Amino acid sequence: MQRFIRRLFVDRFANPILSTLEDAALVSLDGDHLAFTTDSYVIKPLKFPGGDIGKLSVCGTVNDLVVMGARPLYLSVGFILEEGLKLDLLERIVTSTAETAIIAGVQIVTGDTKVVPRGECDGVFINTSGIGVIPLGKGLSDSPFASGDAILISGTVGDHGIAVLSAREELQFQTNVDSDCAPLNDLIFSVLSVSSAVKWMRDPTRGGVAAVLSEMVESKPYGALIYEADIPVRDDVSAVCELLGFDPLHLANEGKVVMVVEADEVNHVLQLLRNHPLGRAAAIIGHITGEGAGYVHVQTAVGGVRRLQRPAGELLPRIC
Repeated sequence: MQRFIRRLFVDRFANPILSTLEDAALVSLDGDHLAFTTDSYVIKPLKFPGGDIGKLSVCGTVNDLVVMGARPLYLSVGFILEEGLKLDLLERIVTSTAETAIIAGVQIVTGDTKVVPRGECDGVFINTSGIGVIPLGKGLSDSPFASGDAILISGTVGDHGIAVLSAREELQFQTNVDSDCAPLNDLIFSVLSVSSAVKWMRDPTRGGVAAVLSEMVESKPYGALIYEADIPVRDDVSAVCELLGFDPLHLANEGKVVMVVEADEVNHVLQLLRNHPLGRAAAIIGHITGEGAGYVHVQTAVGGVRRLQRPAGELLPRIC
């Protein structure tokens, strides 16, 4: 898919802003520094423990802005509706979208609605775009990564993937896992407002932590080493992963952030994360290393080292 996107879209739409392939485009307009992002949501099922497609669409777009150091302000929302969709379900989704926007502190200022014939859409697809302002014209730290910089995550991994899996009728089993779906702007700015030690951030959605860390080091003169024993995973998520052969690092998250932080400030940033309700389980999971350039390695719980592979295909299709 990465090769397909680069060959078909990136090559034809080529420009310096797009070529960075960040979670949001960083643009300047009359001296203002803005972040602009877009995404589409086709999750199945439309409702899942801890959220629905409406909540997910707002959280995903807000989080793509805030991990670029931007303060989210405005969203657009486009609904593609299947003929025959139950009105009460649509009302629930629209209400959830509106309530999540209020929690995230953003306004939905424009939108669109289309209806397609029955059978041509799984109930509802949602497309969103978002605009945010980069405070004082500054993004994240401009300092290059250094060997020893710490890698943090704000909480347990894999919750969203297992919550969605548990809601699918064909794979139903007993679990109490709720999706971690949440807007991260308040959590992240509780850190950025008092510390300039954060060099890089991403929300590990489709493809999970493995995907974002692989992208982080790809073609770079440094690598990353992750400690399996330090990765926070709920016991019930771990149990399902063992049962079905999933790697928690490959599972989607919708309310977590991965950070690279200067080594001298890592304990301070960790405490700031843990002081916030969304960061209670934050942990240091690894560090940047000068060895193994371009790759992520995992030190296993039994002391061995393996290469963390980028997810191949989609373990859980239609996850977001």
